[in-house]
Amino acid sequence: MSGLRIGTSGWNYPTGRGTWNGIFYPPARKRPKGFDELAFYASHFDTVEVNATFYGQPRAEVSRAWAARTPAGFEFSVKLYQKFTHPAMYKGRVADSLAPEAAGIDAGDWLEAITPPNQADLDQFRRGIDPLANAGKLGALLAQFPPSFKETPASRDYLASLLAALAGYQVAVELRHRSWSDRVGETLALLNEFQAAWVQIDEPKFKFSIRQNYLPNVEGFYYMRLHGRNVAQWWRHANAEDRYDYLYSADELREFSDTADAARRLVKKLYLYTNNHFSAKSVANAAMIKQQLGEPLEGEYPPEFLERYPELATPLTPSRTSS
Repeated sequence: MSGLRIGTSGWNYPTGRGTWNGIFYPPARKRPKGFDELAFYASHFDTVEVNATFYGQPRAEVSRAWAARTPAGFEFSVKLYQKFTHPAMYKGRVADSLAPEAAGIDAGDWLEAITPPNQADLDQFRRGIDPLANAGKLGALLAQFPPSFKETPASRDYLASLLAALAGYQVAVELRHRSWSDRVGETLALLNEFQAAWVQIDEPKFKFSIRQNYLPNVEGFYYMRLHGRNVAQWWRHANAEDRYDYLYSADELREFSDTADAARRLVKKLYLYTNNHFSAKSVANAAMIKQQLGEPLEGEYPPEFLERYPELATPLTPSRTSS
């Protein structure tokens, strides 16, 4: 089995202007009996990146069902719960959920006490992903830090402690502030010590954005994420999904296909995920990358999808179940 795995970030986008319903999946009201989105997705790709675990701890019964609904050899890469990487976001979400009468100084002290992740949080996360690991379907763990996570002694210490706590897993670390690449030697030394992959990312570039050369930093595995290049709506958007409303052209993707082709010869495993999920553009771009790498394009595609993304119409098989 090839060490190259290409997929999308998430598979379930049922609402909003950028829904996948009626494009990659049949419309909700016209689905065949028993239609399963994950199973349909897994007939096209051999991996997916789970983003839902960022918003809530993974649950064993859910991940056990994911494993059962996917074929042998399929892998899930799982994003860490936000408490591990975005403590301010976690703290704000908990604060917003408090009743008005609880918003006093005592509540503030309580929030400060519960915000740092602890062993119980880590144990809960482990239990939630154990069914995937036991089924041989756990890929990497993604530790995605916000742009505000800068390279400082405290940040390095925290990252080191997190990676030590996750020993035994493949961990991919997404750093987005330029301070990490400004001290590239120190960053590489830290990640390499724990055999953690430095996530290579493509997204709109700003003054503080990290600079990367797309080379693998460890031999074990490589991890790349393509977020799109929607500069105009990256920070200012009506809805969060608008940020990911971007379709890479074939020429733009060639850079990443060439990079992946070179990197897969240097590592044991390579994960490449497209995160420009608006209207299933990530599906189209993931399929285009497979095309460029000479990988088989499996599964059937709805006519609506082929009509929207004509670059893929010739080599793909239309779905017989779509209307």
